[in-house]
Amino acid sequence: MSDFAHVAQRYAEGPPRQVPGLDGLHRMTDLLLAERVPEAGRVLVLGAGGGMELRNLADRHAGWQFDGVDPSAQMLETARAATEPFADRVQLHEGVIDVAPDGPFDGATCLLTFHFIPLDERLETLAQLRRRLRPGAPLVLAHMSFPQDPQSRDIWMRRHAAFAVSNGVDPAHAENGRQAMLERLHLLSPQDEERMMAEAGFSGVSLFYAGFDFRGWVAYA
Repeated sequence: MSDFAHVAQRYAEGPPRQVPGLDGLHRMTDLLLAERVPEAGRVLVLGAGGGMELRNLADRHAGWQFDGVDPSAQMLETARAATEPFADRVQLHEGVIDVAPDGPFDGATCLLTFHFIPLDERLETLAQLRRRLRPGAPLVLAHMSFPQDPQSRDIWMRRHAAFAVSNGVDPAHAENGRQAMLERLHLLSPQDEERMMAEAGFSGVSLFYAGFDFRGWVAYA
């Protein structure tokens, strides 16, 4: 096994400790896309580093083609290792949404990524995603989102750390992670997330997933 394959394996073991119901989130993402993506469809994955959703979707849909975008070259190599059995159907692109092909795509996902995107870049990112989608194509979006008043931020980040500890994460590491997330992540309330999706031109915005401090929506171009 290559070094990047080892990294991919370790990466796959990490998020389930942090994200409640991660396996279910991936299965629901698959089902929501499959409602509208045809058998020979093309899917855009924004935040593809690690390759988790690329691998899962490619394994379930033999006729789908994928373009994965991520700003980290190392994480893209990890994704390449994770998706090696499907290499003929997966194209990887280093960068942000600007480097994604124009499409048009039959569907798109962005899982556990938007909370890393600065708030002043969110609307443009959503607009560029929509521009690359066929009319009516689904976008599945999931990341941290909860009320942003100081009390709620403190409560939900403490719950996030407690969930990680309950899954075997060292308490000191969980606390360090909690502090780092409060300082570095770019978070919005669920109401503000939905307003921004509508402003970017998406319709039919529906919440389908809520797990502690994470939320997931499906919306249509």
